[in-house]
Amino acid sequence: MQTSSKWQKPVLKSVLPVIEQSTHVSTSLDKVQEVASWMAYEHFSIPDDTGTGPFDMGKDPDLLFDVNFFIGALNFAFTDFATSVKFAVDYQGQTWSDTEGMFARIHEALAAGQDIFSGQHLASVTRDDLARLFAGNVELPMLEERVEILNEIGATLVDRHQGSFHAFVRSCAPAMYADGEGLMERMAQEFPRFDDSSLYHGQKVEFHKLPQLTLWSLHRALFRSGQWALKDLEDMTAFADYIVPVGLRLMGLISYAPELEAKIMAGQIIERDSDQEIEIRAHTVYATALLTDAINEIRPPDQQIVVPQVDFRFWNTYHDTFWPHHLTRTIMY
Repeated sequence: MQTSSKWQKPVLKSVLPVIEQSTHVSTSLDKVQEVASWMAYEHFSIPDDTGTGPFDMGKDPDLLFDVNFFIGALNFAFTDFATSVKFAVDYQGQTWSDTEGMFARIHEALAAGQDIFSGQHLASVTRDDLARLFAGNVELPMLEERVEILNEIGATLVDRHQGSFHAFVRSCAPAMYADGEGLMERMAQEFPRFDDSSLYHGQKVEFHKLPQLTLWSLHRALFRSGQWALKDLEDMTAFADYIVPVGLRLMGLISYAPELEAKIMAGQIIERDSDQEIEIRAHTVYATALLTDAINEIRPPDQQIVVPQVDFRFWNTYHDTFWPHHLTRTIMY
């Protein structure tokens, strides 16, 4: 079933040893085929937006580079670890949760003319600044870690990239992989917060959830206008997070050993870089890649899809579900 070029790229290739050695999570190949047999006939598209959720932030590419990188740096941990209450905000007559809640507050700040993206601002942003920016039903989890991330990124932008995300983007090849000059490669090299990898039984496993999600958002925002496009979109994998494995689990594509299932249902913390956490993420990447290939075997050549479209199919359906997702205290997703 390993039919596409993405199986030879670093992220997907690195999870295969985890799949072979897993004891806590498994992927059902039979279920992959079963789900593909009906999901292949669903409508898949690349959302026609600016990569900024439901909010219009204009069409200026430099601003969209800035918005999406800012979100990419902070797009993690929206559920309070003590209460399991998800971060949400009221804006424009609606309640927005999770990432969409963050988009809402950013849209509000831009409408008010606030400078929140410059390297100079990020290098000096404080906890109180972020608490005000992202005021919601609960305090945005891991606020101290978010401040540290932005301070570090801001310093790098000022030192190397004229103080802006968009200058960094324009200094890279418009691809994930380009002999070290690709955007995802450079993001992981220059900004430690984007180096999303783990060690599993002594082997490095690459996930790079947020770098890939950031590039997917940029592609969605700009490819139709011809202002910017990612050249190797077909090599992108799933964005291994909390929500997609819920959908995979509920559809039977992946399953958990009884001990892990019980911990998740009880809301217990799954430690970052534990075998359990790495296996959940690895099987998320693996199962969605298998499913995408199985779907493409059914669909006609002019209607082939890429993994992020399947990822979005699961995230969009399940990000508001009441079914428990695993909880891991991490800045990576």
